[in-house]
Amino acid sequence: MATVPLISDEAASAEVLAVFNDIRTTRGTDFINNFWRALANDPELLAATWERLKTVMGPGTLDPLVKEMLYIAVSTANGCGYCVHSHTAAARAKGMTPQQHGELMSVIGMAMQTNGLVTSMQVPTDPEFMTD
Repeated sequence: MATVPLISDEAASAEVLAVFNDIRTTRGTDFINNFWRALANDPELLAATWERLKTVMGPGTLDPLVKEMLYIAVSTANGCGYCVHSHTAAARAKGMTPQQHGELMSVIGMAMQTNGLVTSMQVPTDPEFMTD
């Protein structure tokens, strides 16, 4: 259960509805997920988060599918099940195949294992890996 109310369209202020409508337009859907409905308790935070997300996840030098896959990896590392699910759905919508998903899970698992090992052993970073 959420620790804050999930704001419905009927209960939303004009400011919140404007963000919800931008989400709908940008994503080409009528669906507003629970993350945005929870953030709507703080309209300024909702608007700021949505604007930042549009910038970061929007067009850039990284392919949109790559961005979603990175989001899955970071969400896994941070233990955010909600984000793992929502960005896996977004990655699938952007064309992620079951084979790509399996390979992504292998990379995430390998990175988590080796990160844990190097952290527990406190291995010093090789000077050759350091950048200016």
